[in-house]
Amino acid sequence: MKKAFNLGLFLGLLSVTSLALQSCNEGGSKKTDSVTIGTVDSIDDIDDLNKDTVEKEIKKDTIAVKGKKSILHHEVDTAKLLTDSVSPRYIYLTFDDGPLNGSQFIDSIATAKNIKINAFLIGKHDRMSKGLHKYYERYMNNPLVDCYNHSYNHANNKFTYFYSNAESAYEDFDKNEKELNLKHKIVRLPGRNIWYFADRKRIDMQSGSSTADLLYQNGYRSMGWDCEWKKGKPSGMPVESVSFIYRQINNRLRNGTSFSKNNVVLLMHDDMFQTRKAQKMLSDLIDSLKLHPNYEFAHMRDYPKQK
Repeated sequence: MKKAFNLGLFLGLLSVTSLALQSCNEGGSKKTDSVTIGTVDSIDDIDDLNKDTVEKEIKKDTIAVKGKKSILHHEVDTAKLLTDSVSPRYIYLTFDDGPLNGSQFIDSIATAKNIKINAFLIGKHDRMSKGLHKYYERYMNNPLVDCYNHSYNHANNKFTYFYSNAESAYEDFDKNEKELNLKHKIVRLPGRNIWYFADRKRIDMQSGSSTADLLYQNGYRSMGWDCEWKKGKPSGMPVESVSFIYRQINNRLRNGTSFSKNNVVLLMHDDMFQTRKAQKMLSDLIDSLKLHPNYEFAHMRDYPKQK
Protein backbone atom coordinates (compact mmCIF):
# COMPACT_ATOMS: atom_id res chain seq x y z
CA MET A 1 0.00 0.00 0.00
CA LYS A 2 1.44 3.32 -1.04
CA LYS A 3 1.69 6.13 1.43
CA ALA A 4 1.80 9.79 0.53
CA PHE A 5 4.92 11.37 1.93
CA ASN A 6 4.98 15.08 2.66
CA LEU A 7 7.94 16.50 4.53
CA GLY A 8 7.92 20.30 4.16
CA LEU A 9 10.17 20.77 7.12
CA PHE A 10 11.94 24.02 6.16
CA LEU A 11 10.89 27.07 4.16
CA GLY A 12 13.04 29.64 5.92
CA LEU A 13 16.63 29.94 7.01
CA LEU A 14 18.22 27.21 9.14
CA SER A 15 21.08 28.27 11.38
CA VAL A 16 22.66 26.13 14.04
CA THR A 17 25.52 27.55 16.05
CA SER A 18 28.39 25.46 17.31
CA LEU A 19 27.46 23.95 20.67
CA ALA A 20 29.19 21.90 23.30
CA LEU A 21 27.54 18.52 23.27
CA GLN A 22 26.66 15.96 25.86
CA SER A 23 27.00 12.34 24.73
CA CYS A 24 28.51 8.99 25.49
CA ASN A 25 31.69 10.05 23.70
CA GLU A 26 34.88 10.62 25.65
CA GLY A 27 35.42 14.12 26.99
CA GLY A 28 34.24 16.30 29.88
CA SER A 29 31.22 15.55 32.05
CA LYS A 30 27.89 16.98 33.09
CA LYS A 31 25.64 16.08 35.99
CA THR A 32 22.11 15.02 35.13
CA ASP A 33 19.77 13.58 37.75
CA SER A 34 22.84 12.87 39.87
CA VAL A 35 24.25 10.77 37.03
CA THR A 36 27.50 11.81 35.38
CA ILE A 37 27.47 11.34 31.63
CA GLY A 38 30.41 11.91 29.27
CA THR A 39 30.46 14.76 26.77
CA VAL A 40 32.40 15.95 23.79
CA ASP A 41 33.51 19.53 23.40
CA SER A 42 31.85 20.75 20.22
CA ILE A 43 30.51 20.04 16.77
CA ASP A 44 31.21 21.67 13.46
CA ASP A 45 28.98 24.60 12.60
CA ILE A 46 26.18 23.73 10.19
CA ASP A 47 26.10 26.19 7.31
CA ASP A 48 22.99 28.29 6.88
CA LEU A 49 20.78 26.98 4.08
CA ASN A 50 19.11 29.52 1.84
CA LYS A 51 15.55 29.11 0.72
CA ASP A 52 16.38 27.72 -2.72
CA THR A 53 18.70 25.09 -1.28
CA VAL A 54 16.12 23.98 1.26
CA GLU A 55 13.39 23.73 -1.34
CA LYS A 56 15.64 21.57 -3.55
CA GLU A 57 16.40 19.27 -0.63
CA ILE A 58 12.71 18.89 0.13
CA LYS A 59 11.82 18.14 -3.48
CA LYS A 60 14.62 15.59 -3.71
CA ASP A 61 13.34 13.50 -0.80
CA THR A 62 9.62 14.06 -0.47
CA ILE A 63 6.19 13.69 -1.98
CA ALA A 64 3.50 16.32 -1.62
CA VAL A 65 -0.22 15.96 -1.33
CA LYS A 66 -1.90 19.06 -2.67
CA GLY A 67 -4.13 20.82 -0.23
CA LYS A 68 -2.65 18.96 2.76
CA LYS A 69 -0.03 20.04 5.26
CA SER A 70 2.91 18.12 6.60
CA ILE A 71 3.34 17.41 10.27
CA LEU A 72 5.13 20.75 10.63
CA HIS A 73 2.37 22.62 8.79
CA HIS A 74 4.18 23.52 5.59
CA GLU A 75 3.34 22.50 2.04
CA VAL A 76 5.60 21.13 -0.66
CA ASP A 77 4.67 21.19 -4.35
CA THR A 78 6.18 17.86 -5.43
CA ALA A 79 4.22 15.39 -7.53
CA LYS A 80 5.75 12.09 -6.47
CA LEU A 81 8.21 10.51 -4.14
CA LEU A 82 11.71 10.50 -5.58
CA THR A 83 13.29 7.31 -4.35
CA ASP A 84 15.91 5.15 -6.03
CA SER A 85 14.45 1.87 -4.79
CA VAL A 86 11.25 0.30 -3.57
CA SER A 87 13.05 -2.17 -1.31
CA PRO A 88 12.42 -2.00 2.45
CA ARG A 89 14.84 0.06 4.49
CA TYR A 90 15.25 -0.36 8.21
CA ILE A 91 15.68 2.28 10.88
CA TYR A 92 16.86 1.52 14.40
CA LEU A 93 16.03 4.20 16.96
CA THR A 94 18.47 3.60 19.81
CA PHE A 95 18.54 5.37 23.17
CA ASP A 96 21.56 5.21 25.48
CA ASP A 97 22.13 5.66 29.22
CA GLY A 98 18.67 4.77 30.54
CA PRO A 99 16.97 4.51 32.82
CA LEU A 100 17.01 8.28 33.28
CA ASN A 101 14.43 11.01 33.49
CA GLY A 102 13.17 11.01 29.91
CA SER A 103 12.96 7.23 29.61
CA GLN A 104 9.29 7.27 30.61
CA PHE A 105 8.43 9.68 27.79
CA ILE A 106 10.35 7.65 25.21
CA ASP A 107 8.43 4.57 26.34
CA SER A 108 5.10 6.43 26.02
CA ILE A 109 5.94 7.78 22.55
CA ALA A 110 6.93 4.34 21.29
CA THR A 111 3.61 2.98 22.52
CA ALA A 112 1.57 5.84 21.08
CA LYS A 113 3.30 5.56 17.69
CA ASN A 114 3.35 1.74 17.78
CA ILE A 115 7.00 1.50 16.71
CA LYS A 116 9.95 -0.65 17.74
CA ILE A 117 12.74 1.06 19.66
CA ASN A 118 15.99 0.01 21.34
CA ALA A 119 17.22 0.98 24.82
CA PHE A 120 20.85 0.48 25.87
CA LEU A 121 20.71 0.41 29.66
CA ILE A 122 23.10 1.10 32.55
CA GLY A 123 22.65 -1.02 35.66
CA LYS A 124 23.98 1.64 38.03
CA HIS A 125 21.25 4.03 36.96
CA ASP A 126 18.57 1.44 37.69
CA ARG A 127 19.85 1.14 41.27
CA MET A 128 19.92 4.87 41.97
CA SER A 129 16.25 5.41 42.80
CA LYS A 130 12.83 3.78 42.86
CA GLY A 131 11.70 6.17 40.15
CA LEU A 132 14.46 5.16 37.76
CA HIS A 133 13.78 1.51 38.50
CA LYS A 134 10.15 2.05 37.49
CA TYR A 135 11.34 3.48 34.16
CA TYR A 136 13.48 0.38 33.68
CA GLU A 137 10.44 -1.81 34.39
CA ARG A 138 8.36 0.12 31.86
CA TYR A 139 10.97 -0.60 29.21
CA MET A 140 11.23 -4.26 30.13
CA ASN A 141 7.45 -4.74 30.11
CA ASN A 142 6.88 -3.00 26.78
CA PRO A 143 7.00 -5.46 23.85
CA LEU A 144 7.90 -2.60 21.51
CA VAL A 145 11.11 -1.89 23.48
CA ASP A 146 14.15 -4.13 23.28
CA CYS A 147 16.58 -3.69 26.18
CA TYR A 148 20.32 -4.13 25.65
CA ASN A 149 23.60 -3.78 27.51
CA HIS A 150 25.45 -0.46 27.88
CA SER A 151 27.66 -1.63 30.80
CA TYR A 152 26.97 -1.44 34.50
CA ASN A 153 29.08 1.61 35.39
CA HIS A 154 29.36 3.41 32.04
CA ALA A 155 33.14 3.12 32.55
CA ASN A 156 32.71 5.74 35.30
CA ASN A 157 33.36 8.08 32.36
CA LYS A 158 37.05 7.15 32.45
CA PHE A 159 37.04 5.37 29.13
CA THR A 160 40.73 4.89 28.41
CA TYR A 161 41.30 3.48 31.89
CA PHE A 162 38.18 1.28 31.65
CA TYR A 163 39.28 -0.30 28.37
CA SER A 164 42.91 -0.70 29.47
CA ASN A 165 41.83 -3.88 31.27
CA ALA A 166 39.68 -5.89 28.86
CA GLU A 167 38.84 -8.60 31.41
CA SER A 168 37.62 -6.08 33.97
CA ALA A 169 35.59 -4.28 31.32
CA TYR A 170 34.07 -7.58 30.18
CA GLU A 171 33.08 -8.38 33.77
CA ASP A 172 31.28 -5.02 33.98
CA PHE A 173 29.16 -5.91 30.94
CA ASP A 174 28.55 -9.40 32.28
CA LYS A 175 27.40 -7.94 35.61
CA ASN A 176 25.03 -5.60 33.81
CA GLU A 177 23.47 -8.46 31.85
CA LYS A 178 22.78 -10.38 35.04
CA GLU A 179 21.65 -7.42 37.16
CA LEU A 180 19.17 -6.18 34.53
CA ASN A 181 18.11 -9.63 33.31
CA LEU A 182 19.01 -8.81 29.72
CA LYS A 183 18.30 -11.50 27.13
CA HIS A 184 19.89 -10.66 23.81
CA LYS A 185 23.69 -10.45 24.41
CA ILE A 186 23.88 -7.21 22.48
CA VAL A 187 26.10 -4.43 23.80
CA ARG A 188 27.09 -0.88 22.99
CA LEU A 189 30.45 0.14 24.40
CA PRO A 190 30.36 3.44 26.34
CA GLY A 191 32.40 6.15 24.67
CA ARG A 192 33.13 3.99 21.62
CA ASN A 193 31.46 3.56 18.26
CA ILE A 194 32.46 -0.07 17.76
CA TRP A 195 30.81 -2.71 15.59
CA TYR A 196 31.74 -6.36 16.01
CA PHE A 197 29.45 -9.25 15.05
CA ALA A 198 29.36 -12.10 12.55
CA ASP A 199 33.04 -11.55 11.70
CA ARG A 200 32.35 -7.92 10.79
CA LYS A 201 34.36 -5.42 12.78
CA ARG A 202 34.82 -1.66 12.81
CA ILE A 203 36.81 0.08 15.55
CA ASP A 204 36.72 3.84 16.11
CA MET A 205 39.31 3.94 18.93
CA GLN A 206 41.88 1.23 19.46
CA SER A 207 41.60 1.28 23.26
CA GLY A 208 38.21 -0.44 23.05
CA SER A 209 39.32 -3.13 20.61
CA SER A 210 40.46 -5.76 23.14
CA THR A 211 37.21 -5.44 25.10
CA ALA A 212 35.20 -5.85 21.88
CA ASP A 213 37.26 -8.94 21.06
CA LEU A 214 36.57 -10.49 24.46
CA LEU A 215 32.86 -9.71 24.26
CA TYR A 216 32.71 -11.30 20.80
CA GLN A 217 34.53 -14.41 22.03
CA ASN A 218 31.86 -14.77 24.73
CA GLY A 219 28.91 -14.53 22.37
CA TYR A 220 28.15 -10.81 22.50
CA ARG A 221 27.47 -8.59 19.52
CA SER A 222 28.80 -5.02 19.75
CA MET A 223 26.64 -2.44 18.01
CA GLY A 224 27.67 1.09 17.06
CA TRP A 225 25.69 3.74 15.21
CA ASP A 226 25.54 5.46 11.81
CA CYS A 227 24.36 8.91 12.85
CA GLU A 228 23.71 10.71 16.11
CA TRP A 229 21.11 13.21 17.27
CA LYS A 230 23.41 15.22 19.49
CA LYS A 231 22.58 16.68 22.87
CA GLY A 232 23.25 20.32 23.70
CA LYS A 233 25.04 21.67 26.72
CA PRO A 234 23.82 22.79 29.19
CA SER A 235 20.23 22.48 27.97
CA GLY A 236 20.27 18.75 27.20
CA MET A 237 17.97 19.50 24.26
CA PRO A 238 18.45 17.92 20.83
CA VAL A 239 20.87 20.14 18.91
CA GLU A 240 19.90 19.51 15.29
CA SER A 241 16.45 20.08 13.83
CA VAL A 242 14.07 17.26 12.98
CA SER A 243 14.57 17.91 9.27
CA PHE A 244 18.36 17.79 9.60
CA ILE A 245 18.24 14.37 11.29
CA TYR A 246 15.68 13.12 8.78
CA ARG A 247 17.98 14.10 5.92
CA GLN A 248 20.95 12.42 7.60
CA ILE A 249 19.01 9.15 7.83
CA ASN A 250 17.62 9.47 4.32
CA ASN A 251 21.03 10.26 2.81
CA ARG A 252 22.68 7.30 4.53
CA LEU A 253 20.03 4.99 3.13
CA ARG A 254 20.04 6.48 -0.35
CA ASN A 255 23.83 6.63 -0.66
CA GLY A 256 24.55 3.28 0.98
CA THR A 257 26.95 4.83 3.50
CA SER A 258 25.66 3.11 6.64
CA PHE A 259 27.55 0.17 8.18
CA SER A 260 25.02 -2.20 6.61
CA LYS A 261 23.24 -1.26 3.40
CA ASN A 262 19.54 -0.43 3.78
CA ASN A 263 19.94 -0.30 7.59
CA VAL A 264 20.55 2.89 9.58
CA VAL A 265 21.14 3.11 13.32
CA LEU A 266 20.39 6.46 15.00
CA LEU A 267 21.96 7.19 18.41
CA MET A 268 20.10 9.30 20.97
CA HIS A 269 20.17 9.59 24.76
CA ASP A 270 17.24 9.15 27.13
CA ASP A 271 17.68 12.41 29.02
CA MET A 272 17.40 14.46 25.80
CA PHE A 273 13.63 14.04 25.95
CA GLN A 274 12.66 15.45 29.34
CA THR A 275 10.83 18.52 28.00
CA ARG A 276 7.64 18.75 25.96
CA LYS A 277 9.50 20.52 23.17
CA ALA A 278 12.05 17.71 22.87
CA GLN A 279 9.32 15.08 23.06
CA LYS A 280 7.50 16.79 20.21
CA MET A 281 10.70 16.78 18.16
CA LEU A 282 11.04 13.03 18.66
CA SER A 283 7.37 12.52 17.77
CA ASP A 284 7.76 14.64 14.63
CA LEU A 285 10.81 12.68 13.51
CA ILE A 286 8.96 9.40 13.97
CA ASP A 287 5.92 10.74 12.08
CA SER A 288 8.16 11.86 9.21
CA LEU A 289 9.88 8.49 8.97
CA LYS A 290 6.60 6.58 9.20
CA LEU A 291 5.24 8.43 6.17
CA HIS A 292 7.98 7.09 3.92
CA PRO A 293 6.64 4.05 2.03
CA ASN A 294 9.88 2.06 2.31
CA TYR A 295 10.94 2.72 5.91
CA GLU A 296 10.39 0.25 8.74
CA PHE A 297 11.41 0.49 12.40
CA ALA A 298 13.35 -2.49 13.70
CA HIS A 299 14.99 -4.03 16.76
CA MET A 300 18.76 -4.36 16.99
CA ARG A 301 18.47 -8.10 17.64
CA ASP A 302 17.40 -8.40 13.98
CA TYR A 303 20.24 -6.24 12.64
CA PRO A 304 21.00 -6.16 9.80
CA LYS A 305 17.67 -6.92 8.19
CA GLN A 306 17.58 -7.83 4.53
CA LYS A 307 14.79 -7.57 1.96
